[in-house]
Amino acid sequence: MKRIALFLITNIAILVVLSIVLRLLGVDRILDETGTGLNYYNLLVFAAVFGFGGSFISLAMSKWMAKRLTGAQVITSPRNQAEAWLVETVKNQASRAGIGMPEVAVYDDASPNAFATGMSKNNALVAVSTGLMRAMTQDEVEAVLAHEVSHVANGDMVTLTLIQGVVNTFVIFISRVVGHFVDRVILKNEEGHGLGFFITTIVAQIVFGILASTIVLYFSRQREFRADTGGAKLAGREKMISALEKLKKGVQEPLPDQMSAFGISGKTGSHGLKALFMSHPPLDDRIAALKGQSFQ
Repeated sequence: MKRIALFLITNIAILVVLSIVLRLLGVDRILDETGTGLNYYNLLVFAAVFGFGGSFISLAMSKWMAKRLTGAQVITSPRNQAEAWLVETVKNQASRAGIGMPEVAVYDDASPNAFATGMSKNNALVAVSTGLMRAMTQDEVEAVLAHEVSHVANGDMVTLTLIQGVVNTFVIFISRVVGHFVDRVILKNEEGHGLGFFITTIVAQIVFGILASTIVLYFSRQREFRADTGGAKLAGREKMISALEKLKKGVQEPLPDQMSAFGISGKTGSHGLKALFMSHPPLDDRIAALKGQSFQ
């Protein structure tokens, strides 16, 4: 709750500052002079409701959606020794991390991968692919599970949702301000919203959305480093490094786009412009970061 309150307060504060900046820049004065003023406050409320609303709905549906997209089967009663070991390992790690027991699932995919999702630390899902179970040793799978449990313990799903909500709010708000300005001031439309508003708003929302996505993806990459560190603390650094090294050797097939940011192996890229649009840092960078850390 503290995390949610902090992000909400921060978002409201930023929106207030943005409103003040627009007023200082004279944007509202220009619109008023043309007799086509824009009510920023109503627009801010609209943008925040839709910006955060969509993100929280996605978070609420995340476990259900993950199961549908990947075909993950929750282990309710272990059918074999491997499943029993998975459940017991996650149980022990969750206890050490101070979170509730997540649901544990397996999904059929030849690519070695795993993911965690859920609404909260005590209502989460941890899933591994059959390809990961076949490709990795037990120690390496333990490290991957620890990485995913660390995501849950760090509250990464909620944090990323809140960041996405802030970003969505700004994209909706700014794109409509631009659309309104073009429609009323440049195109001199005096009644309602014309075609110029809708076209400009759509184009602006696409452009700002692409730019804003780099912010969300930056935080996504940073949380991978933190989850690697958490995984190393729970399972051991050498196990975590070995698991990441094994991922380098496997065929990298990321999860569906809706799930990509939640997998231990996601969309990566080299350094440079392309890296700005990647959900995961390069595996070499993650391994180097672990090797450079000291653990008690």
